[in-house]
Amino acid sequence: MQQFVAGFFVALLLVVPVLVFFLHKRVSRIRRSHNDHLEQLEELSKLTGGLAHEIKNPLSTVKINLKLIGEDLEDAGSGQSPAAVPGDVSRGSARALRKIAVVQKETDRLEQILDGFLRYIDRAELQLAGVDINELIGDMIDFYSPQAHTHKITVRQGLNSAPLVCKIDADMLKQAILNLFINAQQAMGDGGELMIRTEQQKSDAIIRISDTGSGIAPDKLPHIFDAYYSSRPHGSGLGLPTAKKIIEAHNGSIVAESDLGKGALFTIALPLQLS
Repeated sequence: MQQFVAGFFVALLLVVPVLVFFLHKRVSRIRRSHNDHLEQLEELSKLTGGLAHEIKNPLSTVKINLKLIGEDLEDAGSGQSPAAVPGDVSRGSARALRKIAVVQKETDRLEQILDGFLRYIDRAELQLAGVDINELIGDMIDFYSPQAHTHKITVRQGLNSAPLVCKIDADMLKQAILNLFINAQQAMGDGGELMIRTEQQKSDAIIRISDTGSGIAPDKLPHIFDAYYSSRPHGSGLGLPTAKKIIEAHNGSIVAESDLGKGALFTIALPLQLS
């Protein structure tokens, strides 16, 4: 029975990401080739979003039941089951618990994939307000600093002397900035420096985020903003595309530069609020 349950969950974890990925690629293909089929594109976009939401519901049930099964097996392994032979049950429970731990890890990963996918396709209306980019970056540095310390990353900042007020959705832009911080963190496996600077160029507020990580190969650089493209084994492939989508929703732009082995630089331009 345990093998059947574990096998079922593993099969679910294998099939669901493939299905979501297929539907997403279908949407992308339609966007490139059939600009005149906007209604079909909209329908498929709703379908993929709805599918992801529907998957999250049984996935939560799977996670809860895995936890309950694990607790039952721990009770059996401790000899609390009256008919149990302690030695045999303990060994069998230990094996089953290891398998359940693997399945739990994969359900967590699948949940993260779905959350990233839903953020990427989210079309929520922007809640715009005048925000000083310097203050927003300062808040994000304070928020991220404990995680930076854990990963041996030194954060340096150089903020513009005057306020840089832009009309933005602060929460969404914070998500984009955090995605760039995490991307830099992943590129600096052994620690390094994360540098954030702001300045004004004509009518734009400029945010520069650079790191001293491994850098990006020239042949990979043009693809880093493509959905589901990742050069890292456990990368979601949606962090940078989501950041780009959020920034472009604010009528801004983002470009990446890199020297392989020397780090990467991301430059964001956002229109300043007209006075």
